[in-house]
Amino acid sequence: MTDVERFFILLVRNLAGTDPARLHQPLPLPYIRDSIIPYRANRRALQLESSEDYELVLLQLCAGEAGFATTEPEEVRVLFAGELRSTNPDLSILHRHEKAVVTLEASRVAEALDPKPHRSFAPPADRVGTTPGLETEAPPKPAPAEPHPEAAPHCTRCGGLLPAGRAVNFCPHCGRKQAHRRCPACASEVEPSWRHCVTCGAHVSGN
Repeated sequence: MTDVERFFILLVRNLAGTDPARLHQPLPLPYIRDSIIPYRANRRALQLESSEDYELVLLQLCAGEAGFATTEPEEVRVLFAGELRSTNPDLSILHRHEKAVVTLEASRVAEALDPKPHRSFAPPADRVGTTPGLETEAPPKPAPAEPHPEAAPHCTRCGGLLPAGRAVNFCPHCGRKQAHRRCPACASEVEPSWRHCVTCGAHVSGN
């Protein structure tokens, strides 16, 4: 698990426990840093050694790394991404653009809310040995033999679990319509978080 993935999962779970309605709403950058997942209260779970490490991971999230979130205005996201590519990123850029808002990707939110064994926050036990300087690499653990079950469906707004094995038109938790949208230009199916059709490129309005 990467640092930014661990950060995103903890961010989603903290927000789901305090204000789940905001999981699919734009979040002001300072609100993420100071209220939802402040460094001092989450340092151990994030496995980060310093506040600089924390701000670097926050910058990765806001730059759109790994597709966990989108940042607006777009030009600010571009600035964040450019700063990450530098040899010594200037982390103060986060404080210079505190009016930016971050929207979490709905599909990633659903994955973070669906508990899986590989999403444990425990530090990796990748070394064995009791004598200093004589640590050796632990042997790799065999992969589980059973097939991975298909992920259960979740609401595109609140991330709540939807009934399986039946047609679900509305979320039983928040009432959000679950039917897929269609592109107004070519009638191709579009995902709820998309802004443009992947078939013809036409703009699709938000839901």
